[in-house]
Amino acid sequence: MEPIEQNINTLYRKQDIPDAALKEILETDIYDDLLFSLADKVRKEHYGTDIYLRGLIEFTNYCKNNCYYCGIRRDNIRLKRYRLSEEEILSCCEEGYRLGFRTFVLQGGEDPYYTDERICGIVANIRQKFPDCAITLSIGEKPRESYQAYFDAGADRYLLRHETASDEHYAKLHPLQMSLDDRKRCLFDLKAIGYQVGSGFMVGSPYQTTENLISDLRFLQQLSPDMIGIGPYIKHKDTPFRDKENGSLELTLRLVAILRLMFPYALIPATTALGSIHPQGRERGLKAGANVVMPNLSPVGVRELYKLYENKLCTGEEAAQCRSCLEQRIISAGYKAVTSRGDVIR
Repeated sequence: MEPIEQNINTLYRKQDIPDAALKEILETDIYDDLLFSLADKVRKEHYGTDIYLRGLIEFTNYCKNNCYYCGIRRDNIRLKRYRLSEEEILSCCEEGYRLGFRTFVLQGGEDPYYTDERICGIVANIRQKFPDCAITLSIGEKPRESYQAYFDAGADRYLLRHETASDEHYAKLHPLQMSLDDRKRCLFDLKAIGYQVGSGFMVGSPYQTTENLISDLRFLQQLSPDMIGIGPYIKHKDTPFRDKENGSLELTLRLVAILRLMFPYALIPATTALGSIHPQGRERGLKAGANVVMPNLSPVGVRELYKLYENKLCTGEEAAQCRSCLEQRIISAGYKAVTSRGDVIR
């Protein structure tokens, strides 16, 4: 058996491997079939063939930050901005509940309009109207007391990608006002409060090295998150990175599989970015070990305005209202769509 095969099998046996071995797996594609098959096996050992569907509500594309890679960055003056009212957000939840969804993911830019009071009010109303549902927030960096308030109001989960665990790389992706230490502090605060916590990173972001990716994996080992979201970097024409290359589908899938072997319990989405970069991207993500898909519950009129990157998948099949289309794609990949809360199984 080749050393790289041995290392993949070592990960499958839930044992750690050195950085040099991770680097070899990340930079070699000839053993991808073995990697994907073992990742699929591990996912089935923990979650069977269940693929959890989450109802995604992208409720604001305003953001106070100016991240160099992001289409909704503050200085993008070409973007038409929108905010959903509390009534519109609740209407999305009502539609999602009718369609069978039992997890709602409220995602937005870091928009100062949505004060802690407003967020707590929205969360409390969703919790009152849909007590059997999980409420996930993805609204960026906040003080610990804000996270505590959202949790007390009824939020269950929080998604906050760290994007890169390297200080040097982080500084190349973000303006000086932003700090990787702050991002990490937020993640550990969320864990301490009691959230189910999700983190993750972009694959193939500008200036990223294999060593950066290994640092990401090691940071996730420290954090031990419940959810891990990764996707290929996809450029946006109205950002400073408009001329950079997109990330690789193949490397992203390799990382999904590695994450499944390293974190057998994790909830790992087959992201919209995977579907945006390749017609079968999400299906291939599922076969590489992913077990979550997040169809869009946002009002049809705003779906194309929440554009973090170019060519975002907006065919209709990513919409929650086309659940049957999505379920057929999941079934065709060999899995079963499930709309329950889908809590992490540690």
